[in-house]
Amino acid sequence: MYAVVETGGKQYRVAVGDVLRVEKLEIPEGGAVNLDKVLMVADGDSVRVGTPNLAGAAVTATVKAHGRGDKIRIFKFRRRKHYRKSQGHRQHYTEIEITAIK
Repeated sequence: MYAVVETGGKQYRVAVGDVLRVEKLEIPEGGAVNLDKVLMVADGDSVRVGTPNLAGAAVTATVKAHGRGDKIRIFKFRRRKHYRKSQGHRQHYTEIEITAIK
């Protein structure tokens, strides 16, 4: 059994026991998350698809950790114009574990 959920503007295919990194959520570690934007649920041959969300479907998860991703280097350069610009970015994330699909 698996589901497709939306969180943080992205869609994820999840099953019970999966661990995934999503955009930062303001929930403390060990807390429960209820993902109610469920787009699709598949159980064997039966597939239910929402328009756009499924009514009554929910995915629960627990927050395992918060962190920051690897640094991304941004370097802008114009030749012969004396223009160089360097910047870095580290995206915040929340690591969650899927516990149930209802």
